[in-house]
Amino acid sequence: MKRVLVTGAGGFIGRQTLEPLRSRGFEVHAAGRAQGVDLLAPGAAAAAVADAGPTHLLHLAWYAEHGRFWTAPENLAWVGASLELLRAFAEAGGQRAVVAGTCAEYAWGADGRCAEGRTPLAPATLYGAAKHGLHEVLRAYAAQAGVSLAWGRVFFSFGPHEPAGRLVPSVAQALLAGREAPVTHGRQVRDFLAVEELGDAFAALLDSTVQGAVNVASGEPIALRELVELIAHATGRPDLVRFGAVEARPGEPAELVADVARLAGEVGWRPREPLEAGVERAVAWWRAAPVA
Repeated sequence: MKRVLVTGAGGFIGRQTLEPLRSRGFEVHAAGRAQGVDLLAPGAAAAAVADAGPTHLLHLAWYAEHGRFWTAPENLAWVGASLELLRAFAEAGGQRAVVAGTCAEYAWGADGRCAEGRTPLAPATLYGAAKHGLHEVLRAYAAQAGVSLAWGRVFFSFGPHEPAGRLVPSVAQALLAGREAPVTHGRQVRDFLAVEELGDAFAALLDSTVQGAVNVASGEPIALRELVELIAHATGRPDLVRFGAVEARPGEPAELVADVARLAGEVGWRPREPLEAGVERAVAWWRAAPVA
């Protein structure tokens, strides 16, 4: 029996991994706030592992408050908690772990698509540095402890339960309410993936034997302007979008897109649907969800 402990199971990404994992034959044990598990509490990691008896670990929990997580000191606490978690997992006989990393580990502004093992790793934020540092330590420890470890670098996602201040929900909620949606010029190019697809990709990565860093993304570039236009079309209110009404952030990279050769070729996972379908589903969710 494959038993997986999923941390951050009630979070934006975590909740989307549960059914894909079950469909792959995993017995899923969720660990998150909804289950009363605080991994920052002393001994919590060991207790969660002891309760689940997992063969597999999918570690997604982290500090993620919108607008603060880039520089928050909580990143340091999560490095320590994550190290404690993997150690407890290994000492309990765990076999395979996947931990969520981030595209913020890469040197933003490097030429071409971000590729594992080729694009320089030079985090510009505390968040990116914490994730990168954690990966380095976990990689060495996993090799020593005999644990198969993959590191899934997340790029950009959107969908149900997304923090309201982020791009897709902020634009969707404004347009659905009949308000203007001020945005930047929209020329920034990014790599977006619907969160339901992201959850399925993480399940596929865990169920594989692939080790090391793997970009978990679509591999398809899209300008933010085009993404906003998809949202506007789904809401039926393109007349309310105000491009250029917000200044772009200083130092923001012009392009941030993943090379997904490992995800597609080694893990064998590709997006199942066009981005438009995910946008329409997200807008439908925001249409039905209470407005914060």
